[in-house]
Amino acid sequence: MNEEIEFTIEETSEGMHLAVQHLEKELQKLRAGKSSAQMLDGVKIDYYGVMTSIDQTANISTPDARQIIVQPWDKSVLSLIDKAIQAANLGFNPKNEGEILRIMVPPLTEERRRDLVRKAKAEAESAKITIRNIRRTGNETAKKLKKDGVPEDECDKLEIDIQKLTDENIARVDKILEVKEKDIMTV
Repeated sequence: MNEEIEFTIEETSEGMHLAVQHLEKELQKLRAGKSSAQMLDGVKIDYYGVMTSIDQTANISTPDARQIIVQPWDKSVLSLIDKAIQAANLGFNPKNEGEILRIMVPPLTEERRRDLVRKAKAEAESAKITIRNIRRTGNETAKKLKKDGVPEDECDKLEIDIQKLTDENIARVDKILEVKEKDIMTV
């Protein structure tokens, strides 16, 4: 098989795999039934002039299913972390206890669950769009290879392989979304 074709398949497969991994990471941020440290991913503070994520400035733990404890290594940033969490609009308010922040995670309402499912579906659709864009790029490469003199049957097989990768990854996205949706809607 032509090296360019093998490279195109590997590149396409890797790109689609990364899109699915990104979806999984984004869905971890969506709160289902219990608290997790990932709920604070993406919340950043101005730490001595540098926007820094909370997990790089504090120890985050979940002693039980309904609370998150944030214990900063530098006590002077406690109020910054408190304000950043409130500004992130995650649906809960931290309680400043002097050396730690205690976040009581309220149970989800039916409306909030539906909203989280909508967000999960939007993330899944975004992943599917990324996968389809990668497919289009791979197919354009196959057409270019055909013009450059690579045998037509090899290029046709490349397009079939790219479509197979697309179908597999879209199915993975659907499965991941199904599991997350069930997790969110379970009371």
